[in-house]
Amino acid sequence: MEAFATIFRRYYAPLCRYAFRFTENGAAAEELVQELFYVLWRDRRDLAEVRSLKAYLYEAVRNRALHYIEHVHVRARYRQAVTKEHIDDPISYSPQEEEEAKELEKRIYEILGRLPLRRRRIFCMHRFEGKKYGEIANTLQVSTKTIEAEMHKALKTIKEGLQIVD
Repeated sequence: MEAFATIFRRYYAPLCRYAFRFTENGAAAEELVQELFYVLWRDRRDLAEVRSLKAYLYEAVRNRALHYIEHVHVRARYRQAVTKEHIDDPISYSPQEEEEAKELEKRIYEILGRLPLRRRRIFCMHRFEGKKYGEIANTLQVSTKTIEAEMHKALKTIKEGLQIVD
């Protein structure tokens, strides 16, 4: 336990800076390094074969960062493809359907406007900015469980406001 704590204190900040050079996202860099230390702790008995811990850690962070970047690019390409598909082959809605959609959107924004500020911010960060609970928790400096609870309350309020029954 002491050895792990020493390794963590020695390498955590430098590894976060190294990951940031790849990701250009502080929260993502920290998450990658935290995940690495979790795996390091979980698989600590299998690491007896590692010759250079420092080289292992930096290579692992690099690989995780490159995987993260590829994931970001895949998501961007998917969004672009979906947007292009929507533009190339727009779906026709009747005037009544368009009016109903506008009314629903208006009602949702009214409900969102009545949410407590922090809950609204969390909901918007997740649903409109596409951030994960962990990213939001890091940004707002709260626990992931708090984010989950706030999202649950926000969704419940929206459902009640729209009179949607599960």
